[in-house]
Amino acid sequence: MPDSLLVRGGRVVDATGERTADVRVEDGVVTAVGSGLDADRTLDASGCVVAPGLVDLHTHLREPGHEEAETIETGARAAALGGYTALVAMPNTDPPLDDPAVVAAVLAAGAKSVCDVHAAGCITKGRAGTALAPMGELYALGVRLFTDDGACVESAGMMRRALEYAQSLPGAVLGQHAEDPSLCAGGHMHEGEWSSRLGIAGRPAVAESSVVARDCLLVALTGTPLHVLHVSTAAAIEVLRDAKQRGLPVTAEVAPHHFTLTDAACASFDPAFKVHPPLRSADDVEAVKRALADGTIDAIATDHAPHAQETKERSFEEAPPGMLGLETALALTLTELVAPGVLGLADALALLSWRPAAVLGLTEHGGPVAPGRPAHLAVIDPDATWTVDPARLASRSRNTPYTGRTLTGRVRHTILAGEPVVVDGEAQR
Repeated sequence: MPDSLLVRGGRVVDATGERTADVRVEDGVVTAVGSGLDADRTLDASGCVVAPGLVDLHTHLREPGHEEAETIETGARAAALGGYTALVAMPNTDPPLDDPAVVAAVLAAGAKSVCDVHAAGCITKGRAGTALAPMGELYALGVRLFTDDGACVESAGMMRRALEYAQSLPGAVLGQHAEDPSLCAGGHMHEGEWSSRLGIAGRPAVAESSVVARDCLLVALTGTPLHVLHVSTAAAIEVLRDAKQRGLPVTAEVAPHHFTLTDAACASFDPAFKVHPPLRSADDVEAVKRALADGTIDAIATDHAPHAQETKERSFEEAPPGMLGLETALALTLTELVAPGVLGLADALALLSWRPAAVLGLTEHGGPVAPGRPAHLAVIDPDATWTVDPARLASRSRNTPYTGRTLTGRVRHTILAGEPVVVDGEAQR
């Protein structure tokens, strides 16, 4: 890597505002932002936006246990190509991330990758909901998000115990996959008009909102921060809006598929559209967009969930839920939210970068592009158009619901700790 790097001619956009400037980087740190700068190597950013690297709070890397679908290396590469410099690996691996040795191995592998990999730890052992995981030991390794993602902590008593235990872990946040299994058991898509038409068992919206409401009451009791994963329904959003107005320490994320697709897509019976929580109604999609615009939602998270091709080629009911997201999240946000005027560009980047970083206190990421700050940067061409081709994605899997869709906005360069890991849209390692 050269001694110094210059990102030239871009429009810098961060939490402090916007300005046209060159950005000089040396030894992994931004050393100057201004004009008339020089360096050993230059990356062209003309016509582009220079922003803090994106931060994904919700990535399934599948390693250990399901490396046929994804590995830490391939998932991190997909993240870098999508503009991410930090991600949080979900714990529903095999074995799950409820063991300090397993978490340490994931972090060690992540340290060699092209993205800063953080690990989420399980709330309960084996994500089975019956006994607390060794949260203190996992916290000592750097874990700050605890979740049984892929499974809801169904027991209110267990969730209360976890929230109370986390009071002794400064900065720890509990994440909930809010789908009551007793209400959505056996369901494969949103319960509504389309599930009735198609004859597919549904997962009702109340399965989400009832858990969010319960957990907000538990937050009011304990004072422990809660982060609600992949919110998808208007009813849950109303609960969150009320909780925030009451000053509760509650944050929430939405995934791009929940503001770009509706349950009508399931009429194709294509398992690429199967996800949990499921694609919802058009009214829910509009509620998600309003919540992004009014600040109720804190982050756009990918819920990147790769699956080996042979598993996604099963029938709709038999196929596993989940879809890819790391390489399309930014473009979907720009295409579906910024271009129509739902969000301004800076607000969109906030939801993708500095606001998710703030949820978990990832202070090395999402901060302003300023001297002394770590050089984690995304250089984005907001006008570039491209068509989603699964064969050209970096993931080991191909389960994207956006095949053939033309999107606007693409990452040109990604810089991790001063290293250009993506240059002109190509991964460098």
